[in-house]
Amino acid sequence: MSSLLRPAPEGALLQARVTPKASADRLGPLHDDRLKIAVTSPPDKGKANEHVARLLAKKLDLPKSAVEVVAGATDRAKTLLIRGLSVEQVRDKLGL
Repeated sequence: MSSLLRPAPEGALLQARVTPKASADRLGPLHDDRLKIAVTSPPDKGKANEHVARLLAKKLDLPKSAVEVVAGATDRAKTLLIRGLSVEQVRDKLGL
């Protein structure tokens, strides 16, 4: 199993590389076992982290409260907890 997705008691952990202040929101491609996520929000007072959680929740058909940055809040490399979905379900919904 790659380190991109790992099981967690509440769901799945996703490794991501976030680019704030991008020209458009987008998910992918993979880079060094991390999903690249670009968001238009600036990295100011957690705005980019909130935007990442909303974007991922929308793509996964989950409420935004189901996606949380659990590591790397001030770093581009982040770990996101996705509650309520298994590793396999996340992989299928994101096409990984």
